[in-house]
Amino acid sequence: MIDITHKSSTLRTALAQATVKVSKAETIQAINDNAVPKGNVLEIARAAGLLGIKQTANLIPDCHPMPIEYTGIDYELGEMEIEISVEVKTVYKTGVEVEAMHAASLVALTLYDMLKPIDKGITIENIRLIKKKGGKSDYANRYPKGLKAAVVVCSDSVSAGKKEDKAGQAILDKLKAFDLEVTAYDIIPDEQETIQAKVKALIADGVDLLLFTGGTGLSDRDVTPEAIAPMIERDIPGIMEAARKYGQERMPYAMLSRGVAGTIGKSIVITMPGSTGGARESMDALFPAVLHIFDVLKGFDHQKK
Repeated sequence: MIDITHKSSTLRTALAQATVKVSKAETIQAINDNAVPKGNVLEIARAAGLLGIKQTANLIPDCHPMPIEYTGIDYELGEMEIEISVEVKTVYKTGVEVEAMHAASLVALTLYDMLKPIDKGITIENIRLIKKKGGKSDYANRYPKGLKAAVVVCSDSVSAGKKEDKAGQAILDKLKAFDLEVTAYDIIPDEQETIQAKVKALIADGVDLLLFTGGTGLSDRDVTPEAIAPMIERDIPGIMEAARKYGQERMPYAMLSRGVAGTIGKSIVITMPGSTGGARESMDALFPAVLHIFDVLKGFDHQKK
């Protein structure tokens, strides 16, 4: 199975359909009259779908086991066909489209099995996904294009050439997927005045998104929050709450990060941990959803971007 440990749990939904066609109108009449010898066709098929959907991961090798938090199975009976609709919901890290199609196919097969004694010409057609929703793909194109971003590494040792920057590079790698123009990548020491000067310069250059990594811990030299917090005009606490929650689910020290985030004018400033893992996890937690900020900032000029 593919690795989904980096993904966030979100509401995932899927709607699948399948069609069972009969060869004579009497078959549909028998269903409506509850006169099929094997029993109540629609309810038994619905139960089969509910039971089967929970077994999807056991039968399809690459599917992840997951909590199924809602399944709705509905029918529409025509003159010569039964349209099956299956809706599935979960709050998890991956989608439920296979589960929905699996359930639709099992409902259709159960209908076939129960109706074959009275109709030898039944066919199953068009098992298909109608729609799915949830996950990062839903937010991939819901923000203005052409945003300018800057990555700033706050580290005494890296700026002195004693260590290689890995956290900043991890952020840059993640940014490549979001159609952002990275106009600056800077490494500076852990000095409040230097950090504040860098913020002012980047905003003056028209940078929309400022990402700082490092200096959010508890050592005496970790001063990034102290430098940036007084400059923030509107605090957005939910950004760092989301990043810390995501990190805490993966390692126990994420709660120690003191990162801050907010707006300065029409720019967004986000401070991330200086560890490579912390920076990478913060990016996974926040992007691309955090870019929606640029759609709601008052006065943001979409045409300009």
